[in-house]
Amino acid sequence: MIPSVVIETVYHLPPEILYEPLLQEAAEYHGVDPNLVRAVVRTESAFDAMAVSAAGAQGLMQLMPALSDELGVKDPFDPRENIFAGVQYLRALLDQHGGDEALALASYNAGPGTVMQYNGVPPYPETEQYIRNITGLLARGLRTAPLKEPVG
Repeated sequence: MIPSVVIETVYHLPPEILYEPLLQEAAEYHGVDPNLVRAVVRTESAFDAMAVSAAGAQGLMQLMPALSDELGVKDPFDPRENIFAGVQYLRALLDQHGGDEALALASYNAGPGTVMQYNGVPPYPETEQYIRNITGLLARGLRTAPLKEPVG
């Protein structure tokens, strides 16, 4: 006789909590502040693993298909692949800009070539707002208050 299993309670975790372990693991592996990663994911996709932008960026960290290919991502909608590749790219941008978060974020949003062309943050309203959104999230305490799983 096969034993039966009864599920009494089902928890539907918000994506901010569901993806937190992956975010933490990728941030630690690549040496990036997990709060910065969390703010990028929140700003890029609002934690929607199936998000696709008008420009064609895909997944949680909104990777462009060419970047996904470059980073070896097989499925940009797989949360683990997307987060690890996005954090790897963010680490490379931070290194390229000597740890300057604003320049790394500008490069993430507008492209590193554009940041080089302008020798700094390009004067694009979208990019300037992008940086403000992320630094605002960090300033409002996201840096010290990651989301917690419900107790139950």
